Amino acid sequence: MEPRWLSADEMTAWVRLVAVVELLPGVLDGQLRRDAGLTHFDYFVLAMLSEAPRRTLRMTELATRTNATLPRLSHVVRRLEERGLVERRPCPSDGRATNARLTDDGWATVRATAPGHVATVREHVLDALTPEQVGQLAEIAGALLGRLDPDGRLAAVYGTAAPGR
Repeated sequence: MEPRWLSADEMTAWVRLVAVVELLPGVLDGQLRRDAGLTHFDYFVLAMLSEAPRRTLRMTELATRTNATLPRLSHVVRRLEERGLVERRPCPSDGRATNARLTDDGWATVRATAPGHVATVREHVLDALTPEQVGQLAEIAGALLGRLDPDGRLAAVYGTAAPGR
């Protein structure tokens, strides 16, 4: 069977998407490293904890929400613990599990870092789009996520974004 080759328009869209996927992480990492000494993934871990009840999640749930392997997440959480931003404790309801909790210093870091992060997201992504394009981007990303995450493993992250948040 002959492959369905990309049309010129499809190739343009694909190459531009790949360029965004390649360039955006460096932009986000650069701002977070400058402002808080964090990688984008570090910040994402802190943000997921900041949105959880009592700012606490089981490590397995945190791994799911951040799309990380447990070994990668454990390494990152250990570094964040060393900085006093996160602490790990046995889960009270299941002694075999471990909880990660955002400390007060971690919460203060998220609050201090969020404005610069949002400004970077606005500057490099959202402000380049019209309001109509922002809606289209949400629809396009939703369609792609339907294929990339058919089981909704990350739906707790992308499915619950509050308007105006």
